[in-house]
Amino acid sequence: MDRSSVDRYLAGGEELRQVVKQLGGVPIDAHPIPGTWSIRQIVVHLMESDLIGSDRMKRIAAMENPLLVGYDESKFSELPGVEGIDIEQAAEIFSLNRRLTAQILRALPDDAFDRTGIHTEKGKVTLAEQVQAYVDHLTYHLKFIEKKRAMLVK
Repeated sequence: MDRSSVDRYLAGGEELRQVVKQLGGVPIDAHPIPGTWSIRQIVVHLMESDLIGSDRMKRIAAMENPLLVGYDESKFSELPGVEGIDIEQAAEIFSLNRRLTAQILRALPDDAFDRTGIHTEKGKVTLAEQVQAYVDHLTYHLKFIEKKRAMLVK
C-alpha cells in the first residue's frame, strides 16, 4: 500500500476549505452551465460523499467483505434544505471528517488496505481503491468549482 494516498486524502480537506474561502462574492447558487450543479451543490455533495466514503472505508477495515450500498447523488442534491447549507460549514465538516478518518487509516497495518468490501454497483473494492477513489473524487469536482467560479466572476 502506497501510504502517500492517505496523505493526499488528508490534504484534500484543507484544499476544499481554502477553495471555499476564496469564493467570497461569487454567486454560489448560480448555474453558469445549464443542467449542472451550482457551486453550493458541489460542495455539499463533496461533504455528503466523503461522509459516506469514510463509513465505507471503516466498514472495510473492520468487517469481512461488508456490503457498501450505492446511492443516487443527484437525488441527495435535490433534498429540501440543501439550498441553505452553509458551504463553509460543509467544507469544515469535510475537512474534520478527513482528519479523523486519516487518523484511523494511518493506524492500520499495510495489509488492511487489501481488505475488500462489496459495492452494490461496482462489485468488489479494496480499502486502497476506496482511499484513492475519494482522493480522485475531490480533484474531479474541484475542477468544476474552479471553472464555474471563473465563469461567474467575469
